Parts: sequence; structure tokens; C-alpha cells
Amino acid sequence: MTSTARRAPWNLARCAQAATAVAAAADVFRAAAVRDHVLHATAASQHRSGLVSTVFVDLMTVAVVLFLVWLARSRRNAQELSPRAPLPGAVWTVGAWFVPVVNFIVPRRFVLDIGRASSLAWREKRDTTLVNLWWAAWVAHALVLTVANRTDPGSMPLLVLAEALMITAAVLLVLVIERVTTLQGFALGDTAPAACVPVALISAQKGQR
Repeated sequence: MTSTARRAPWNLARCAQAATAVAAAADVFRAAAVRDHVLHATAASQHRSGLVSTVFVDLMTVAVVLFLVWLARSRRNAQELSPRAPLPGAVWTVGAWFVPVVNFIVPRRFVLDIGRASSLAWREKRDTTLVNLWWAAWVAHALVLTVANRTDPGSMPLLVLAEALMITAAVLLVLVIERVTTLQGFALGDTAPAACVPVALISAQKGQR
């Protein structure tokens, strides 16, 4: 039986989606700045590429943290909605993303398991395909980036391909987050906020009702 206090992680979803979009856009500027420094190395290009890279890392860190918090919260909701579903443990749901090799295989299955356990409305063919496309784009991006860095850091074709895959993965991740959260929202009778709103503000608004 689900708890009446449980809510779909809409605020976390919106914040994770926004952070993912911003980080993906920042990666395009990072890649361009780094390529410019590789081809035309100067003190100014080094400073610029270093600054842009630092900003990207900060933004990506925020996006990763928000996504993992959203995922952990979604797993908890899914566990309550489907107590018998084969879901990963709370620690492993997050920890698997940081284990080499494992993080290229296992997290995809976690997202699928959470989606299936969230609602009977999960559409196996369409929703599984969405998750698989997101994961394929993300893994392909990582592989292309690795090849580019080791073989030809200044290659424009590889840079364009890597960034296209990054943007594609970001868009698909936004859709995956939306789909899973929507399923939980329907199952829990919870509606979505219009935008990313600080949790403290939401709590204050609820306290005033």
C-alpha cells in the first residue's frame, strides 16, 4: 500500500532536466574552446579553455547530483508502488554509476526497472526504446570523446559527432525523466509544478495552506 505522504519527485525532475540542458549546452562551448587551444595554443586560449572547462565541470556536477537524487527518490517511490518489483538497493542505485565498466551497463537496467515498477501504464516497447536510445547516445558520446582525445583532439568531424551525441543524450534524458516522473505522478495522484522551484519554497507554500 502506498503512503499518502509520498509524492512524485516533480521538483527534482524539473531541476535535473534544467541542469542537464544547461550542462549539455556548456559542453559545446567547452569542446570549441579546447579545440581552439589545441590548434592555436596561446596564453589567452589556454586561459579561455581552462575557464570554460571549469564552468562545464561545475555545471555537469550539479546535473549529475540532481539526476542521481531524482533517481534515488524515484526508486523509493517505485519500491512503494510495487513492493515485489526487482529493484536495486538504494546504495547500489547510485553507486553503480561510479564503478568502471559496470557504469556502462548496469544503470540502464536500473532506470528500466524503476520505470516498470512505477506504473502499469509503462509501455514496454515505446518506453524501453526511449531508455535504450538515451543510453546508446550517452555511451556513444563517451566512446567518441575518448577516441577523439587519444587520436585527434583537433578533429572537427569527431568534435561535431561527440557534441551531437551529447545534445541527443541530454534531450533523451530529459524525456526519460519526464516519462518516469509522469508515471509516478499519475500513480500517486500528484501533479507537476511548472518549473524548477527550490524545495524550501515548496515546503513554505504547503505550510501556508
